[in-house]
Amino acid sequence: MIAPNFKEDAVGRQTDRSEEDRQGTGSRDARFRPNDVLELECPFTETTVTDVSRFYVSVRWPWLEVDPRAENIRWNGQRALPTPEAHDWEIFRTQPAEVTLKSDDICLVGIPPTVVHVLAVDHFDPPLVTGMLPRPESYLEVLRQGETHDPEFEDQGYALDPAGGEPIRIELLFRPYAFLEPGDEVADQNRRAWRFDAAWEWHPFDKAQPSAPAWPLALLSRNGEPTPEEAAVVARATTAGSHAEELERWTELTLARPATYQQ
Repeated sequence: MIAPNFKEDAVGRQTDRSEEDRQGTGSRDARFRPNDVLELECPFTETTVTDVSRFYVSVRWPWLEVDPRAENIRWNGQRALPTPEAHDWEIFRTQPAEVTLKSDDICLVGIPPTVVHVLAVDHFDPPLVTGMLPRPESYLEVLRQGETHDPEFEDQGYALDPAGGEPIRIELLFRPYAFLEPGDEVADQNRRAWRFDAAWEWHPFDKAQPSAPAWPLALLSRNGEPTPEEAAVVARATTAGSHAEELERWTELTLARPATYQQ
């Protein structure tokens, strides 16, 4: 589990995966999980404009390499960034702005400080062939600040390789229920038993209302009987606070509603 203010230099979608891997509950990489609130930033780096249209500005991509062994995929070493008229969200931007550029201009490309929240964590084994190197072993599907997930909108998330060639700094701003792991079973203040699958996905064993546990919580199971240390961490973390406070902090940072809203 990663702690708040975790920073990683890191830092683009097709995959066959189980729902468990998609949600990160069965993944090999536990650094990120759905509902994490992150800040992204990438140093602006000099490059050249190769083409300009009404909706996109193409630049030579300064970080990734062509994958010579990729079959049926030949990347040209460029990346198209949208102009405002494209109405397409892209975390990488140019300086000066895309609308001011013309072919052969020298510009900078990077990511200004950008707050996102994680919709899903996708894993690829073997790594995904994209025509670029390095080949991604995982993607974070993220939503921009102020955007709530719409389950009817299939391509809503932006896919980001957290360990790719771009030198992206990723800072964890907030992880709701950071002291729990997906699959944990707990008892709440009212002695109701619950299974925790994600911050806003609580399943009471009695299937009654309300649909969120009352703090403090007692850890009952974590891949079997929890250790005394694991149980103590959960007990200490829920001595004060509440589910509503976790939700309020998440909402303040994301300016969005959870994908599955819990009262």
